[in-house]
Amino acid sequence: MTLECILDELKIIFKQINPNLDVDSVTLDTRLVEDLGLDSITILLLSFAIEKKFEIKFGGTPKFGTVGEVAEYIEILMA
Repeated sequence: MTLECILDELKIIFKQINPNLDVDSVTLDTRLVEDLGLDSITILLLSFAIEKKFEIKFGGTPKFGTVGEVAEYIEILMA
C-alpha cells in the first residue's frame, strides 16, 4: 500500500474522529497537534481506529508529529 493510499484511509479516520475537520487540506506534512488540534484522547482514538483499519498493532506508544510519520509507520508495519 502506498503512502498516498494510506493517507486517503487516514483522512477517513480523521473525519470519523472529528466530523468538523476539513480533511481535504490534510497532507503528509500536516501536524497532528498544531494543525489538526488532536489531544491525548483523540490521539488514543486515532490509534485504536488505525489498528483496526490496517489490522496492525502499535508497539508501545509511538510519538508522531505529522500525518506522514503515521503513514510511514503504518507502511513499515504492513510490509
